[in-house]
Amino acid sequence: MLYTVKGIAEIIVKGKLDITGLDKTNYEVLNSLFMTITNVNFDDGALEKQIRKMLAHRDELKKSVSVGELHDAATYSVDNRESMLAKAASVGVLATANEDVRSLRELITYGIKGMAAYAEHAKNIGKEDLEINAFIYEALAATLDDTLSVDDLIILTLKTGEYGVKVMALLDEANTSRYGHPEITEVNIGVRKNPAILISGHDLTDLEQLLEQTESTGVDVYTHSEMLPAHYYPAFKKYAHFAGNYGNAWWKQTEEFERFNGPILFTTNCIVPPRSEEVRKRIFTTGSAGFPGCKHITADENGEKDFSEIIALAKTLPVPEEIESGSIVGGFAHNQVFALADKVVEAVKSGAIKKFFVMAGCDGRMKSRGYYTEFAEKLPQDTVILTAGCAKYRYNKLNLGDIGGIPRVLDAGQCNDSYSLAVIALKLKEVFGLDDINKLPIAFNISWYEQKAVIVLLALLYLGVKNIHLGPTLPAFLSPNVAKVLVEKFGIAGIGTVDDDIKLFMNA
Repeated sequence: MLYTVKGIAEIIVKGKLDITGLDKTNYEVLNSLFMTITNVNFDDGALEKQIRKMLAHRDELKKSVSVGELHDAATYSVDNRESMLAKAASVGVLATANEDVRSLRELITYGIKGMAAYAEHAKNIGKEDLEINAFIYEALAATLDDTLSVDDLIILTLKTGEYGVKVMALLDEANTSRYGHPEITEVNIGVRKNPAILISGHDLTDLEQLLEQTESTGVDVYTHSEMLPAHYYPAFKKYAHFAGNYGNAWWKQTEEFERFNGPILFTTNCIVPPRSEEVRKRIFTTGSAGFPGCKHITADENGEKDFSEIIALAKTLPVPEEIESGSIVGGFAHNQVFALADKVVEAVKSGAIKKFFVMAGCDGRMKSRGYYTEFAEKLPQDTVILTAGCAKYRYNKLNLGDIGGIPRVLDAGQCNDSYSLAVIALKLKEVFGLDDINKLPIAFNISWYEQKAVIVLLALLYLGVKNIHLGPTLPAFLSPNVAKVLVEKFGIAGIGTVDDDIKLFMNA
């Protein structure tokens, strides 16, 4: 899939095609990239169908240009599934022999995948920036160019971060213009007594359509994992049947889905292969997501989706089993934090808040990720956590209290809402009259897992943020030399013990 999309990119770049007339191709490229992200699509049949669709797009584009020699990615052909599998085996990551070039190509590719995901979400809401699409083509084509040096690719990596900021700003504008700015919200984590549907992933347009179609049906809707921040948007508060959030981070779904009882709709990642056939029959996918044996809901030419089959199934199934009770508070995106700016600034000036800790990113099942829960628990009482992404589930249900009415965990939203954390930091830099974002009392201790997290990291590096700590381990696709550059130029570091790291951060 990636190889084919890179071939399309080379044709567009070398042929100097005007992408304003390639709306269908532009969208399908974003969708193809999204389908390859961690835990999005497990359906080989869907992937094969998409590859063939993209080969058709590629070959049609070639008819409209006259360029010199093209890379094999822009010219290869496959006759059947066997030849497709053979081609895939020969063009994978390890086809690039130089480990430093390979490392940077992968870093850029993962960043582009995240960029594509965010651009697709924005496009679904009606917002598009073709400058971003053009850069995606430029960067993908560059990963095929053997004349580019390590230094060239490092420059391109930072440029990927620049466009990462742009795409997150675009998606923020799309979300807030349609659904309003997130506001402080208390979200129920218990259950009601009605049959229900659980919606997971990131795509707010899917949630919007599901809420519209379930209104007055007697079926409640609960969010799961990364869909939790939807509760913070004013537009969704009008739905009385928007019941609350069920469960925790993505990796606990195998046990939690069995107890939810109702249908589950995946709009994006992260899918975990279900352990039982009974649960599999209750899972539906849409958009870039897919899993074999699960019904896939497609949109019509107007972007509308028919969720009637899911609603009908929900009415036949038991109500959700309660796995916890109470509530959690979120909605601290940049607009809401700016509304609290006077209180925040005064708390910093008075010494009530000594330091902010950005603890955004991904959660995962490894025991080593317990580090982040322990870290949050042991932080001094005069510190505040800024979070986004499913990493929040490691500490968003802890009773960490507040500082003068400011909660000690401020949840900005989904992984793409890490943009809000950057905007907040830049605003504080302005308020305190500083010339360097790194002079703020803000430390970055980020957990990473899936590939979209890479574009957030690159965006922060582009903004000049240094001394970011990543864990539980540094990305394995970084070669020693590339890791050394990141350490020396940006101060990237791994994590140590909780006690040692807290001491290090508080004394910095």
